[in-house]
Amino acid sequence: MTDLLNVDDVLARILSDMQPLSQETVDLSRALGRVLAEDVQAAQDVPAFASSAMDGYAVRADDLAGASADRPVRLAVIGDIPAGSQPDFTVGAGQAARIMTGAPMPAGADTVVPVEDTSDRWTTDGAAPLADAVDVLAALERGRNVRQPGETIGAGERVLSRGTVLRPVDIGVIAALGRASVPVFRRPRVAILSTGTELVPPGEPLAPGQIYNSNSFMLAALVTEAGGEPIVVPTALDTVEDVRRRFDEALSQAPDVLISSAGVSVGTHDVVRTVIDALGHIDLWRVNIRPGKPLAYGQVGGVPFFGLPGNPVSAMVTFEVFVRPSLARLSGAQASDEATVSATLADDVTSDGRRSYVRVRLSHDGEGWWAHPVGMQSSAELLALARADGLLILPEGVRRAPAGSRYPVRLLRTPSAGGG
Repeated sequence: MTDLLNVDDVLARILSDMQPLSQETVDLSRALGRVLAEDVQAAQDVPAFASSAMDGYAVRADDLAGASADRPVRLAVIGDIPAGSQPDFTVGAGQAARIMTGAPMPAGADTVVPVEDTSDRWTTDGAAPLADAVDVLAALERGRNVRQPGETIGAGERVLSRGTVLRPVDIGVIAALGRASVPVFRRPRVAILSTGTELVPPGEPLAPGQIYNSNSFMLAALVTEAGGEPIVVPTALDTVEDVRRRFDEALSQAPDVLISSAGVSVGTHDVVRTVIDALGHIDLWRVNIRPGKPLAYGQVGGVPFFGLPGNPVSAMVTFEVFVRPSLARLSGAQASDEATVSATLADDVTSDGRRSYVRVRLSHDGEGWWAHPVGMQSSAELLALARADGLLILPEGVRRAPAGSRYPVRLLRTPSAGGG
């Protein structure tokens, strides 16, 4: 198989063509999963003022010396400070102010005594009448239960970096800075075209020799999961004229990437290669990977083109290995390793010497992960792939991996510890 291209070399070559797309600004309500196009810096301290971290009483720590349940310290209550208010008084010696979590500290106070450490007993809605005095049952050091300005985030601090894929907590951080929108990279637009006269849309009756078109739906879902915007083009018949018509239709949608499934192998009716040669060029073809050897990559109408195999498992594996990292690069995402675990094979596995991606279920015995091969490993067995937790990676040259040997597993989903 010396004529087959190395997987790592092919990926590096493909990624060299991928540059982050243009930027746009989106509201925080639409920012989940988007990729930051600029660093996010704090314009002010968070919190911007000293505030209480507890419901209780704002006091002077010096007044609490020696306080205990047996020898409480009585303080005069001079005010009430709910969250969102601004106290206009000063706490002096021997005084306290009732205060709620998040409320600003009054002048003169430097410590908050939790209500549990006082003689006060509040109702569940905090609506107890304000007493004239309160007994403090514990001595506290100065600054206890007080959030200082900038304690969470300091003014000028970089809180999120360019290339970060925004999670819910990241959006919360940005909102805490007072920002309602954020600059992000544009999502890649990905045109998807399946070819095959035998393909029928789901929901329609099958004639003899026909099968349902699963690849278009699977690839569209994969593109969405990877942060792209899928554009599904109607299935092309296995004729040069129809494939050319569908490619022209795909290019008219101004995609950033074009994906076809099927039509790039050596069959008599695999006509995609003929159309590609007319519209662009193939730069890479036939990769040392199992499944997915017929993968093709090139340019069509100036747009990066991935010709994925028609077998569903081959299409998904080559998407994961080559297309997903490309979409991440276009999306501006920071380079990161794919989620992997090291697992011990539970059964023998054989291969043909290509880099092989073996569908496995994972289980954990308390000491480490075990990989259990799923199904017959056929490139058409989509159900086995659906039941797999990940793809165990056998390196090039390995033809037999015995039970008990360890290999990396690229996760397709988070496994349950008791799986298998």
